[in-house]
Amino acid sequence: MMSRVSSSLTALRGPALAVLGLMALAAPAAAQDAAPAAAPAAAAVDPKTVLATVNGQPITEADLSLAGEDFSEELAKVAPDQRRKAILDVLIDLRLMAGAAEKDGLDKSEEFQRRLALLRARALRNEFFRAKVDQAVTDEAVKKRYEAEVAKIVPEEEVHAQHILVETEDQANAIIKELDKGGDFAKLAAEKSKDPGSAKMGGDLGFFTKGKMIKEFEDAAFALEPGKYTEKPVKTQYGFHIIKSVEKRKQPLPTFDQVKDQVRQLVLRDTFVDTVAGLRKDSKVEIVDPALKAAPSQPAQ
Repeated sequence: MMSRVSSSLTALRGPALAVLGLMALAAPAAAQDAAPAAAPAAAAVDPKTVLATVNGQPITEADLSLAGEDFSEELAKVAPDQRRKAILDVLIDLRLMAGAAEKDGLDKSEEFQRRLALLRARALRNEFFRAKVDQAVTDEAVKKRYEAEVAKIVPEEEVHAQHILVETEDQANAIIKELDKGGDFAKLAAEKSKDPGSAKMGGDLGFFTKGKMIKEFEDAAFALEPGKYTEKPVKTQYGFHIIKSVEKRKQPLPTFDQVKDQVRQLVLRDTFVDTVAGLRKDSKVEIVDPALKAAPSQPAQ
């Protein structure tokens, strides 16, 4: 039961990071297209090394590496020691089917040409993103953004508390008397608390900030001086609590190493948005369709 109580008493523990609200923003889709999960890397070899030929046309180490990036999601389902051969088999099949399509003249159709133009534009967009956006996000820029975001945070006070939960006020008063006689709080919590989640840890609830606990419990915990316990039982919907304050402090801010990847995504997103906005500003874009022209534009999403 008290596992539920503990989760109700506190929703968050550990270094709660206000800045992570911003960091939860996803990188633009272009970033994901431009930087797929890395494919399995072979030992350092010449990218021009020929691995196979299809009707005399070579398949090189560079081709294998590029295909590995393109099919990284599918490759994740393949055993690591089988991935290189799996990629090669895919490339062989692609070359065979592409050759057959050209033989049948399928590459001459208008639909194929439109599709080819779209794929080319996507590939160029991804290369532009890699060269002009991703590489523009330096470590210095990320550190500067981290410092700016952290400077906005006002650390909250948090308390580290223990508690003992029992069903009746008489039981709670009896425990307080034992504590008054020098009883060990952690030992009494392990023996008597009906909160199994915290009882096995001596009643320890860790650190929490205001707004994370039931109000009656929270008010009592924050009113205590470190080392003190409640002289009267605290009643909540779960029963009667004896609460002990272990320590108070200002909530620690996230270190750069803890959040640098998330901050980089923020900088990457903003750089992407600014770059696309600049391209639009310097180009002539005309939307002819009236309904599409009236619809709000989100070019950088």
